[in-house]
Amino acid sequence: MAFGIDDAIAAGLKIIDKFVPDPAQKQAAEDSLRSSLQAWDGQQNAVNAVEGANASVFVSGWRPAIGWVCALALGFQYLARPLLLSASSVLHWQSFSLPGLDENLWQLMFGLLGMGGLRTYEKIKGVAK
Repeated sequence: MAFGIDDAIAAGLKIIDKFVPDPAQKQAAEDSLRSSLQAWDGQQNAVNAVEGANASVFVSGWRPAIGWVCALALGFQYLARPLLLSASSVLHWQSFSLPGLDENLWQLMFGLLGMGGLRTYEKIKGVAK
């Protein structure tokens, strides 16, 4: 399950509700929390933009590398491995086994595709360049 900026704000607001009884101070604390978390999020976006613009593949290419690793792992787990295991039984290969990968690959894939879906939504709305 993802933990985002909204979750951080909600957790902070629960803490503020418990320890700040005065409504005016509570509102000031909530405003301060929101502005500091939004500033932090904006700074992370600036870092991401600088990383993405870098010419070095080791700096700007780590996100695509995660996508390729996920695609290769899914291809191995759900295409190559079953085909090789079934071929081993047909060809009577003795003691042939391949390790399997865990089921968390789907969570990684859905996360990556979710971000791709958001990018497509931005392009449809004309926000993306």
